[in-house]
Amino acid sequence: MEKEEAEIDRLPIHLLAYIFGLITSFTDLAQASSVCRKWTEGVKQSLALRNSLCFAGWKMDDDSTARLVRLAYNLKELDISRSRWGCQITDNGLYQISLTNCIGNLTSISLWGMAMITDRGVVKLISRASSLQHLNIGDSCPHLKTVVLWGCRHVTEIGLRSLVNKCSKLESINVWGTRIPVDCFVDLLNISPALQIKPPVALLNDGSAAVLPVA
Repeated sequence: MEKEEAEIDRLPIHLLAYIFGLITSFTDLAQASSVCRKWTEGVKQSLALRNSLCFAGWKMDDDSTARLVRLAYNLKELDISRSRWGCQITDNGLYQISLTNCIGNLTSISLWGMAMITDRGVVKLISRASSLQHLNIGDSCPHLKTVVLWGCRHVTEIGLRSLVNKCSKLESINVWGTRIPVDCFVDLLNISPALQIKPPVALLNDGSAAVLPVA
């Protein structure tokens, strides 16, 4: 006697993807993905539909994090902060994320509390995030010395002030091609007088704000 097909197996892929999109547990998604090829495709499509991913509280490593981000190619918000003790995300993970298709779409990245990342990994990640507007590194990079934001047109004054305030050892910041007004850089130099801003900032004669040239 032929085995009757389960009701859920009759659902089209796009409905399966919608259902899997409601699942917040990455463990459950991994288990669902291993059921059959159709469910695997459903999980992949559910990740592709997501605008945000949050790994808070999950014990992640470089490969598993990058694998999920790679599938979420419409991603705009990425939060890998406050992960569990034992989280193994390192600079290599940030480098892998920087090569994913969604990197240019990311407007918000949170790395707060990531104990195993360094300045190099953060710089590699954000230098490719051309749509970045919000960056939360908390106390993850207290020794950060250089940041290159070349062409990151959506970086805001609030983000820059927060970055300079949190990174007391920051020596140089490249903001060529951004849309930050000059008066913001005056504030940054008040916070950190020794900070080197590239290209050099020149105030207008009337003291009004100007924007740096955009390529």
